[in-house]
Formats: sequence, structure tokens, C-alpha cells
Amino acid sequence: MKKILLFAICFLGVQLVKAQNDTHVITTGVPFLLIAADARAASMGDQGVATSTDVFSQQWNPAKYAFASTGQGVAFSYTPYLTDIANDISLGQINYFNRFNERSSFAGSLRYFGLGDIELRQTGDPNEVPVTRSPNELSVDLSYSLKLSERFAMSVAGRFISSNLKIPEAAGGGDASAATSYAFDLSGFYQSEEMPYSDFDGRWRLGFNFQNLGPKISYDNDPELSSNFLPANMRLGGGFDFIFDEYNKIGVNVETTKLLVPTPQDVEDFNDDGEIDNSDYTILNQRYNDINWVSGIFKSFGDAPGGFREELKEFTYSLGAEYLYQDAFAVRLGYFNESKDKGARKFFSLGAGFKYTIVKIDLSYLFSASQIRNPLENTLRFSLSFNFGDEYYEY
Repeated sequence: MKKILLFAICFLGVQLVKAQNDTHVITTGVPFLLIAADARAASMGDQGVATSTDVFSQQWNPAKYAFASTGQGVAFSYTPYLTDIANDISLGQINYFNRFNERSSFAGSLRYFGLGDIELRQTGDPNEVPVTRSPNELSVDLSYSLKLSERFAMSVAGRFISSNLKIPEAAGGGDASAATSYAFDLSGFYQSEEMPYSDFDGRWRLGFNFQNLGPKISYDNDPELSSNFLPANMRLGGGFDFIFDEYNKIGVNVETTKLLVPTPQDVEDFNDDGEIDNSDYTILNQRYNDINWVSGIFKSFGDAPGGFREELKEFTYSLGAEYLYQDAFAVRLGYFNESKDKGARKFFSLGAGFKYTIVKIDLSYLFSASQIRNPLENTLRFSLSFNFGDEYYEY
């Protein structure tokens, strides 16, 4: 059963143009890069590009680190995955940031996606001692953030990606080494001063992040014939803090995302033989594979077969809210929406956070609102973070 599960997960990251011909769903390699690893972002509908700064900003918008209220922070998170059918698949992440002066900061993170243990047998003999393999994927990030003005910062991040999904026995003695690639992010973040309104003070936040921009990843020795786009992604968002007094604050946020990956096209009778057959699908896949990652970014804004109306369906959106009491206790709610023709992810999320001195614990829970099961449905996510060092005041 686990072997079947492994191959199902592997195929999630491969461009299956033939199967997607009718709905034009965009899939990529290493999709684990887009999973919300931290409980705070997960509880607000998988968003973080324009929320207030925390240790986990590396995944969402590392430019926010330039506005961190403490000099350093370290965090750990754990996310069980596909819990309804397996108990050893999970995503773990470690983050660290250092704001070493008023204008600059650097950060790093390690993300590890384990697919559990796979038992392999050469025969059907139940007494045979199985060979155990543990496929996995990981990424290592480094970022640098700089304030370009008192209220605006930008960041660049570099990322190494390894996808070790091949099994030597299944490869028939061939190349079973991990597939690797690299990527970079470019992000910006604006945070206004605290401004007085009629019954409260307020603060605006805006953010953007172009993520996972880099060469395609290949799982065999011929990348021209079998390669997969990285999950290049555009995040845009905004938020506003309602600051009622020194004890009570509510932050509301909205975010939209779009994959910067070409849309699979409709199959045609490419070889003019009067019918659509496997050779036409082969030509379609070859043409898709021939698109390089740079061209793919620009094509992604205008290549949907259904025109502008379908292009709009490729944008997801999320809404989130966070209530803070004395910066020590938080309650969060969120909603995420994706078109039914582009993946059909729809869910509500909620969570809570607790802070004592330098220690902060966050929890989140997801309720699916779609007929398609969410792999994180009914899953409790957990994050632990520590903030310490010099204190900075932005307002």
C-alpha cells in the first residue's frame, strides 16, 4: 500500500498534460515548497506576504525581517501530511533570522518533507525480509533584507532544492540519485507609521514576493524530455491593524497568489493524420517541455486556452484575521479559495497563539470546504518560536 502511495505522491509533481487536457490544471515539481509550514500563516488561510513580521517570514516575505521587533529569532514547525492514510508523512521546518542593525537582516531556513518508510519486496513471499527506503525532499534557504527607506524594505533569497524520490530497486539499477535545482525570491514589504483615526489607531501593510524562480528540475538523465517546472509563484497582499489600546489589536489581511508556470494546452491533430492519438499527446508534451523557465514566467500571464476569463481563475485568494491581546494571546481565522477548474482547494482555518516572555506557541486547524479532500484536512499544525536579542521600535 505504501509503495502505491509513494508513486501517487511522486506523480503529483510531474507535468501530466494528457490527463489535464480538459481542466488545464497546472502542476509542478517539488510542490512541498508551497505548503504552509507554520501554524500562524496556516490559521489565516495560508497567507503571510503582508502580515506582521514573525520568525517564519522566510517562506512568505523575508523583507519583513527588516521590521522585526527583536534582534534574533529561531523557530521550529511540524505539519503531519495525509494523516487519513498514513502516519509517517510530514513536513518539518527550522528558521533563524538576525536583524543585526536598524536597516539590515539575514535569515536562513531548512525545510524537510519526509514521505515515510517504503518497504520493498522482490517476491510475493510474506517471509521475505523487506528493503526499507525513505524518500524525501528538502530545501535550504538564505535571505538578506534591507530597508530602502524608513517604511519600505526589499529582500533577495537563494534556495537549494533536493528531491530524493527515486528508489534504486525501482530504477532497475539505473541512476537513482536525487534531482536538484536552485531558485531565488525577490520580495518587498511596506509598513506605515501608526496613525490616529476616530476611535482607534491604525497601521497599513503591503507586500509582494516572487518565489521559486529558477531552472526546471529533472528526475532522469534526459532533462530535455522529462523536466518539471518549479512552483514559481507570485504573492501580493495587504493588511491593516486596528489598534484599539495597548492591550487589544485586530489585524485583517488579504492575499492573492498565481503560479508563474505555463498552462497546459489543448491537444490537437498535430501530425495531420485525421485523428488524435498518442503521438499527438507526445508532441503536446514535447512542446510543453521545450518551454524554458524564463519564458514560462511571461507565458503564464496570457497562455490560458480559455483566454482572460481562465487566466483570472488561476489566481487564488485568501482572507485572514488575527486578534491579539497584550501581544501574549492570539485568536486567528482564515479562508482560502481556488477555482474548481484549477485545483478546487477551498478551506476554512482557525488557530491560536500563546506567548510567554521569549517563547511563542502557535496551533492551527483546517476544515475543507471543497468536495475534493484536502491532504491537510483535520490536521493540527504546531509551531514553536523564540525571539531574543536587541529590541527595535518601529513606531
